[in-house]
Amino acid sequence: MKKIATLLAALMVMTAAFAGCGSADTGSSSAAGTSSTTSESSVAQDSSVASETSEEASTTETGDYGEFTTIEEGKLIMSTNAQFPPYEMVADGEGFNGTGFEGIDVEIASAIAEKLGLELQIDDMEFTSALLAVQNNTADVMLAGLTYNEERDEVMDFTTSYATGVQVVIVPEDSDITSTDDLANDKMIGTQAGTTGYIYASYSPEEGGYGEDHVQAYDNGATAVQALMNGQIDAVIIDNAPAEEFVKANEGLKILDSPWITEDYCAAVDEGNEALLNAIDTALQELIDDGTVQEIMDKYISAE
Repeated sequence: MKKIATLLAALMVMTAAFAGCGSADTGSSSAAGTSSTTSESSVAQDSSVASETSEEASTTETGDYGEFTTIEEGKLIMSTNAQFPPYEMVADGEGFNGTGFEGIDVEIASAIAEKLGLELQIDDMEFTSALLAVQNNTADVMLAGLTYNEERDEVMDFTTSYATGVQVVIVPEDSDITSTDDLANDKMIGTQAGTTGYIYASYSPEEGGYGEDHVQAYDNGATAVQALMNGQIDAVIIDNAPAEEFVKANEGLKILDSPWITEDYCAAVDEGNEALLNAIDTALQELIDDGTVQEIMDKYISAE
């Protein structure tokens, strides 16, 4: 299929260009994903606002991971959109370590904060707002099933990838959409706004997408799935892990066999905050190396 081939080719070039990045030396990563109706371009446009406020993070932390700045003394503030199971969800109760939230990203961020000697604070908001919170220095770091792209790289610095995300397509069980090829046939596609799914699907057919007129952005994945069940759209593009949760919870839906695209998840800090990036990235790499990240993944995602 021409559009998917074009898109995958472009992503292969992107991946090659950023392979091995995101270490403590570079502050970039071969990572790339996932609310409001603001497009990704608005994130880059707000970079001037972010730069004006970037000096507000003035609390200096010193420890085993060097000297770095955080917004509030003794805390690591994480922005996220907690409607992306199993990576981040609002908990029914106190949540993991009393955060009020649970999920893969929540536990990884908690483990990073512990290594840095900080208390984790999680601020839940729309996805695009979570991106801007880091740029505007109201949050130290973002974890939200976040994937790398070039526009984000202009205003944020990315860590090493810690998980792989496969984007898939959800359709009704009786849909005439049987493969990703069928999405080109004037179908209306729902996505979460600000995500790479929205960005890439909105590209013109010549660029590998379906065109903005055929993509509807929603505040979160759950709202997009509800619109699908109501017959307002024909399909939803979303990451596989939350897709499985949504299909399990809503009878009459299925996931197409062919994946739409594959990306890598990472964390991100404000552009130029190298000391904090290095501290977080070093702690994250240790958690990957000692198997902690895999244990957290296994806890939420079965091997089947």
